[in-house]
Amino acid sequence: MARLVQRLTEAKIRALTKIGLHPDGAGLYLQIRPGGARSWIYRYRLNSRTRDMGLGALVDVSLVRARDKASAARALVNDGIDPIEHACAQAIPTTPKRHSAPTFEEMAEAYMADRLKRQRSEVHRDQWRQTLRDYAYPVIGHMPVNAIETNDVLAVLKPIWDSKCETAARLRGRIERVLARATVEGLRRGANPATWKGHLQEALPPRSEVQPVKHLRAMDYQDVPTFMAELGRIGTMSAISLRFLILTAVRTSEVTGARWNEIDWHERTWTVSAARTKANREHIVPLSTGALAVLREVELLRSSDDDLIFPGRNGVAQAPMTLLMLLQRRMGRPVTNHGFRSAFRDWCGDEADIPRDLAEASLAHVIKSTTERAYRRKTAVERRRKVMQAWCDYILPPAPTEIVNIEEARRERATAA
Repeated sequence: MARLVQRLTEAKIRALTKIGLHPDGAGLYLQIRPGGARSWIYRYRLNSRTRDMGLGALVDVSLVRARDKASAARALVNDGIDPIEHACAQAIPTTPKRHSAPTFEEMAEAYMADRLKRQRSEVHRDQWRQTLRDYAYPVIGHMPVNAIETNDVLAVLKPIWDSKCETAARLRGRIERVLARATVEGLRRGANPATWKGHLQEALPPRSEVQPVKHLRAMDYQDVPTFMAELGRIGTMSAISLRFLILTAVRTSEVTGARWNEIDWHERTWTVSAARTKANREHIVPLSTGALAVLREVELLRSSDDDLIFPGRNGVAQAPMTLLMLLQRRMGRPVTNHGFRSAFRDWCGDEADIPRDLAEASLAHVIKSTTERAYRRKTAVERRRKVMQAWCDYILPPAPTEIVNIEEARRERATAA
């Protein structure tokens, strides 16, 4: 069992001004945010995962009470029970009382326990909880959901709207959804005070004024052929995977997570599973001669137990940042991986006169009309194959006509060794 250190005192707490976490011991911390908000955090480790549990704002929870709450949470951890999940389960109202309502923090934790389990991305789930805990809970976390008004929401958003507009905008949407859930469950009445259109937009400047849109920097498509020639002289796995990314016009995570069982050599296609696409839809990529050549190049280097096509160190998937560092640091190009999708799209429209529907389908952009999407699905792969081959022919020198036999190449390599 963790030893109770109890470093903090009421006098020390009053004197603290430094932003960050101040330990009391046994996992209990006083957190001071940049805006001056103070709250209690209990940090614990369970099932090889470290988590932070909010215990309430300092203004509402005294040092003694914080220690009691941390002690109760610690007891659950010792019994193998996650205190956050336990609190979520307790917070979900089974038969809501007509004249009482949970606090915003309780409602938010219940909402996240119910809805975020459907989210594929653990990062997204953590971002939800992090923004609410850091910015909303210290201000409105202790308030009953039926007592929260517009001024309370503005008290959360205004301190960070100018400096962290992207975060603030997402936070506003999350508060709105939590309060909407409370309304649906009969825990509050009236308009949602976190609504943007026709409401908060009259009190806060638009994002375009405080945070101008920054497009991901892209290379001009006219420069891609020269760049590909330079990239081809670099033999690292990151360079090879970047060539494949450019040839297929897919997203970085789809390349770094690509697996051999997704390749159909006979059909000359690569099927990216729905779980790894942004649109949560399976995406079939027709492989050009250049893309197939890259795969054959990697196939020669493949170990028998390799599952990933483009493994990083120790056989794990490469971090997307690896490709960006290759671009910007080693090759000195002030562009992004994602920017090559823009270059491909510009080439489709400006150089190759590719029909818009084919260009968008090649980028795995979802067609809004379900009827149109179903109709085009049958012929899209072969039509897109011509597009991807034309892109390959544009950015690469003519491909050799010789067909490489993988097994023979391996035997020759083994003999030479």
